[in-house]
Amino acid sequence: MTRAKVSMQELIRRRRRAAFVGRRDELRLFRANFEVPPEDDRHRFLFHVHGPAGVGKTSLVRELGQLATERGALVAYVDDAVPDLPEALGEITAQFAQQGRTMKALDRALAAHRHRIHEAVAAAARAPEPDVPSAGSVALARAGVVGLGMVPLVGAFSGVVDTERVALRAERLRARFRTPEDARLVLEPERALTPVLLDELAGAADAAPWLVLLLDAYERTAPFLDRWLHDVMTTDRYGDLPANTVVVTAGQRPLDPDRWEGAADFAAELPLRPFTESEARGLLAAKGVTEEPVVAEVLRLSGRLPVLVSTLAETGPAAPDDVGDPSANAVERFLRGEQDPARRTAALDCALPRRLDEEIARAAVGPGADGTGDDSAELYAWLRTMPFVRPDRRGTARYHDVVRAPMLRLRRNTAPALWSAGHTRLAELYTRRREALDEELRGAAGRPWMRPEWRALRVDELYHSLCAGPRAALPGVLREGIEACRFDTAVAREWARVVADAAEDTGAEHLRVWSDDLGDALADDTLGALRALELLLARAGFDDADRVAAHNEHGLRLFHLGRLHEAIEDHERALAIDPGDPWGHHGLAVTRRALGDFDAALRHLAAAEEAAPGAE
Repeated sequence: MTRAKVSMQELIRRRRRAAFVGRRDELRLFRANFEVPPEDDRHRFLFHVHGPAGVGKTSLVRELGQLATERGALVAYVDDAVPDLPEALGEITAQFAQQGRTMKALDRALAAHRHRIHEAVAAAARAPEPDVPSAGSVALARAGVVGLGMVPLVGAFSGVVDTERVALRAERLRARFRTPEDARLVLEPERALTPVLLDELAGAADAAPWLVLLLDAYERTAPFLDRWLHDVMTTDRYGDLPANTVVVTAGQRPLDPDRWEGAADFAAELPLRPFTESEARGLLAAKGVTEEPVVAEVLRLSGRLPVLVSTLAETGPAAPDDVGDPSANAVERFLRGEQDPARRTAALDCALPRRLDEEIARAAVGPGADGTGDDSAELYAWLRTMPFVRPDRRGTARYHDVVRAPMLRLRRNTAPALWSAGHTRLAELYTRRREALDEELRGAAGRPWMRPEWRALRVDELYHSLCAGPRAALPGVLREGIEACRFDTAVAREWARVVADAAEDTGAEHLRVWSDDLGDALADDTLGALRALELLLARAGFDDADRVAAHNEHGLRLFHLGRLHEAIEDHERALAIDPGDPWGHHGLAVTRRALGDFDAALRHLAAAEEAAPGAE
């Protein structure tokens, strides 16, 4: 009888599951929930896993996902790799599709959302348009009226721009600013996308016994997911959520008690603490560490924190002294079992990047003794075997935060030149990657910050620049915030997170102040980007060109919020600094048109055309 073939990946998954120890109470509670129908008051629709870094939240969440899969559930896993709600929904539909359940309507809605961003926000790019205006627009222009509102052409303006150009600009203006629905799709995507998601989940719920959504790294994703999730689960704002849906969230903090007041009726909190002694001993035994003096020393040094128990066990200690003493540096304990000095150095070097692939590892390590860095592939392969290095869904790998943090401190405090050189090499690598993508995107519609793949490269480039030179790089990073704030608060938070992460990893107080203040400004989902721009204008020390750009972006945010008169004030401030700025004139043209002042709108449109002919 021929045995069914099993993939290597499946065998690895089975071995990892077999090695999972502990958390029996949490697993039992989650498993039993599938035996209780949703109509039963004992059923729980939400499980919130919380506890400090290194306590094993992600491992537990993935194990819960495996349990759900065994029950026939459709399962989707989302973590902090997504920057906003639309990207999170994209992960859900992609992972359901991998399990055989396509969500075509949601895929179309997400594509429309991205397209509307290109149209409505990327004002600097030329969308596909005819080279000449339509005959109808030309006829209207020649008759003395143009645009959507039959705009009178005053004599003074009609002599500035020829009829066809006026007609063409009017068509472009019409194409760029369509309806309030288009603006809401860009600025409030949850209103447009969530009903579609719920319809798709309803269809999936008819085909599968359970739907399970796993939302990991919730301390990072809650700013854009928590309010939305609460509304989806507890209100009728977006429609009905199928009753056979189970949500698992996992973060460092408990649920917000104000937002989730009364959730005990339908939710279960799963606070994770360090392993019990029995659980820690079970993990050590599974790793072959059974000598009582060694076990006792590992338990003492690790505090029974799962990631540290696992890491110390992996070194294969044979005697208590092999584990290290309480005053020894944490990094020394992590690497105690590795005697190769090149590997020990590489482990410290490769803690610098926030994620790893072979090329990133090569840049982090730098050239070898022969100047080539050819041993980086071998070192990277070794690193991936370490218990504190975990793969992610991007095909890259990451150090566990509990291990990375002391490694960063050690490198920064004991080898500042190596710290700076390593971050400089990494910044240069990300610059090259970004510039290569810039070349691919040359001529494509849309501004770079609206593209997730571009943002991912840019934020790492900025992060490493800040780490290499916290004071020298900060002005450029703050200047980048002008463009990041152009789109929405979620994108602005990605940019601000660069400052927060660099503040944490460098210990630079001036970065920490900026991080705290930007975090406060961006706490509001609707007004966050606006307030961040106000903070930049007040304190970033911009030169005239940057102040002009910041005022124009601030005015654009006000325009989308319907605060048109305030938007005019911003664009006028920009023009007071630079009377020839085309974007100040463009902003006034759009805003005046929205107010019905068509004469002024066309004057500013002509001034923008004169200042930057052909610009969009």
